[in-house]
Amino acid sequence: MRASIEEYKAVEEAAMKFVKSVAEGDSRYAKELFTDEAVLFGYLDGKLEHGSIQQFYKNVDTVSAGKDFKARIDIVDIEETLAVVRVLEEKWGGRIDFTDYLLLMKMDGEWKCVAKAYNQNSTTINK
Repeated sequence: MRASIEEYKAVEEAAMKFVKSVAEGDSRYAKELFTDEAVLFGYLDGKLEHGSIQQFYKNVDTVSAGKDFKARIDIVDIEETLAVVRVLEEKWGGRIDFTDYLLLMKMDGEWKCVAKAYNQNSTTINK
C-alpha cells in the first residue's frame, strides 16, 4: 500500500535537516536526523570514508557549502517504517557534486537516518 502524502511530507522534512546542515555548514540540524549509531560509506576525492556518522559532521562543520551550492531531495520509496531518500548535491565546497542515499527508519513516530552512502561525481574528484 502506498504511503500517504503526509508521510511523504514527513520524510522530506526529515531529509531537509540533512540539506540544511550541508548548505549552512552546521551539523546541528543533521544531528537531529541521524541516530547516534548511524553509519557513513562513500569515497571522498578517491578515499574511502566509512564508519561513524561523526565523519560527516566533521566534513560539514569544516567545509563551507559555498554560494553556488544546490540540492534536490527525491523520495525513492516509503514503506511503513522504512524510507529511502536520494539527495543530489551540486558544488559542495564550490566544486563537488554528490549523490547521497539516506536510509531512514521510523522510530517512535519520528523519521531518523540510520545510514548514509554516497557517490562523488568522478568529474569533481581532486587527485
